[in-house]
Amino acid sequence: MSDAPPRSIGAVGTIRQALVEQIGQGLLPPNGKLPAERRLSELFDTTRITLREALSQLEAEGLIYREERRGWFVSPARVRYNPLARTHFHAMVEAQGRSPATEVVHARLVPASGEVCALLALPALSKVIQIRRVRRIDGRQVLYVEHNLNPAYFPGLLELDLTRSLTELYAGQYGIRYGRVRFEITPIALAADAALALRAAAGSPALQITRVNRDQFDRIIDCDLEYWRHDAIQVSVEVPEQSE
Repeated sequence: MSDAPPRSIGAVGTIRQALVEQIGQGLLPPNGKLPAERRLSELFDTTRITLREALSQLEAEGLIYREERRGWFVSPARVRYNPLARTHFHAMVEAQGRSPATEVVHARLVPASGEVCALLALPALSKVIQIRRVRRIDGRQVLYVEHNLNPAYFPGLLELDLTRSLTELYAGQYGIRYGRVRFEITPIALAADAALALRAAAGSPALQITRVNRDQFDRIIDCDLEYWRHDAIQVSVEVPEQSE
């Protein structure tokens, strides 16, 4: 009885290695579109099932990404994300030589979910200002975020330009600055609404970052539920040396 691996497993490895080499040599450039699956199947003389297994492995590793009804693309370089840094999305992206953009999906006063009530320490059936936004880096949708704000601290906020940094709006309009922040980072599969906003397939790998923000008076003012394409960021934190 042969100990050789099944042919399909060997084919997956061959396809994966070939694409990794092409990407590494720059022959398939960042944000470049891969040939259609049918063309790749013919090129590697394999089935679509085997090809998709190889592509799914590369997607899980963050080397390529898929957009619904558009196909597969080579992932660009990740941006460095430091949760301890006192900055905002646009400033973070621009500081790394990239181009940010923000689109508001909706902004309204809504009943808070049980999860949001707990995060904001609000009583049951409270209302919050909910802002959902899609954020881009170099034109690519990489982040879908739901901001939930305690409306007691932000009267009139829904009338402002919400494509701007909320950090800057808080400081300029309300004299509120961020104080303590609590982060939770969890690998997830994208739910349908987040996947649609990011032009990804439901179930695609992603990172969820939940952030609960306090102000300079230690009041809980808002919480963010961020859904990142997992190939778009690299979480990078440097902890200062502990004093004796």
